[in-house]
Amino acid sequence: MASLNSGSNGNCYYIGNEQDAILIDAGISFRETERRLKRLELSIKKIKGIFVTHEHKDHILGLHKLAKRHKIPVYITKRTRKNPSLEWSEGLAHDFSAYQPVTIGTLTITAIPKFHDANDPHSFIVTYAGVNVGVFTDMGRVCEDLINNFQQCHAAIVESNYDEEMLETGGYPAMLKDRIRGGWGHISNRQALQLFLQYRPPCMTHLFLGHLSKNNNKPEIVAEMFNRVAGTTRIMIASRYEETELVTIKASGNPSVLKERQRTQLSLFD
Repeated sequence: MASLNSGSNGNCYYIGNEQDAILIDAGISFRETERRLKRLELSIKKIKGIFVTHEHKDHILGLHKLAKRHKIPVYITKRTRKNPSLEWSEGLAHDFSAYQPVTIGTLTITAIPKFHDANDPHSFIVTYAGVNVGVFTDMGRVCEDLINNFQQCHAAIVESNYDEEMLETGGYPAMLKDRIRGGWGHISNRQALQLFLQYRPPCMTHLFLGHLSKNNNKPEIVAEMFNRVAGTTRIMIASRYEETELVTIKASGNPSVLKERQRTQLSLFD
């Protein structure tokens, strides 16, 4: 898995194995998506689907051209497709529903509803050979669905959008501040850290922190907060300017009952 970009300027995440791969969102230009995949030595031909979390521009900017150029199926809900910017997808895209798994080659993708100011927003769990990878960004609050699914993940991308003091004292108008922190926008560093501390499963080897605000957060703040309590989980900050490295997730067994000395490793992302 890798983050190709994460932030209000564009979001795109790659998850795959030797046979198949998908993208979660396509919010950077199709050419930049191609360039970043190439730098990671990833073939775009392996991508068998693009799953759309919601209709905001930073999640769909490159979607149309990328899907058309490479003939990649798009998975998007009917309510999300009603946005004018996605009218082209009517009759072309595949629908999905919350909690109903979709099989793409060897991967299984399950959509999870979330709180965000969009028509029909979803997070996703991607599963292969018993390994679960979660993509949880653009969340207004830490809800039961998020907690339950985060606890099943061997790796996850979680937003850590803003530092509460920076947002409060910064130059954003009051209406925008309220939108961000009002339960339908984003979660803060503190909320993301609380999720990690209280509900991290013992099998979680990697945690990507993403969708950091350019004006109300700093990567070094997030890195310091999480690294001091990370334990055996590797913390990675997903940049708004470049791709992360490609990481391999290895794990097995039930996330809630794994014992450190009894793991039999199965490779997922080679």
